Amino acid sequence: MFGLFKKDPVEKLRKEHADLLARAHKMSTVDRAKSDALVAQAAEVEAKLVALQSEKS
Repeated sequence: MFGLFKKDPVEKLRKEHADLLARAHKMSTVDRAKSDALVAQAAEVEAKLVALQSEKS
């Protein structure tokens, strides 16, 4: 019954990945080093996402 309100970890990672990429895009015109750091974080999140998806398969 309480499992109904749990969030899917894959969906949470997808949202975080999209948010990081959006922030990196905005930052790219202001500070390229920070933009690169955000892209690196997004890549780490994407790796976690791929790992979770492969576990489910």
